[in-house]
Amino acid sequence: MSTATITRPPLVPAALDLLDTARRSLATAAVTTVPVERYAAAHLSALRSVAAVLAVRTRPVDTRRRPRSAWVLLPQVAPELEEWAAFFAAGAGKRAAAEAGIRTAVSVRDADDLLRDAETFLALVEDLLGVPHQPALPHQPTLPDHPALPRRAY
Repeated sequence: MSTATITRPPLVPAALDLLDTARRSLATAAVTTVPVERYAAAHLSALRSVAAVLAVRTRPVDTRRRPRSAWVLLPQVAPELEEWAAFFAAGAGKRAAAEAGIRTAVSVRDADDLLRDAETFLALVEDLLGVPHQPALPHQPTLPDHPALPRRAY
């Protein structure tokens, strides 16, 4: 009886850097209380996750060709992520509106849902690339000194 082995393309340093940046974007999204900022950071995390997959699974192409969306390229190199690509592509307009500062572009629920989806997506990408999943740890926000708040010992 033989055991099937999974062969993966080698990881390139850029992919690991992109995954680290995606984790940091998730951590930023987790601590912000402004829905448009949370949404934009979570969507950016997903985009960086896709970039990591593309860095591993694609080769440089003719630079004279018109650039294509990462969401369009993803199903071509990772068909198993096609539904995720469609999902995040559909939210790109909201992210653009959020980044433009349109406060009504997303609700609190939209932002929270996208954060959870981006966390799930990053875990799937890490698994796909053979990278141990490292949950994003939120940074402790630095609170300004305020008389009503207890002072922290540093």
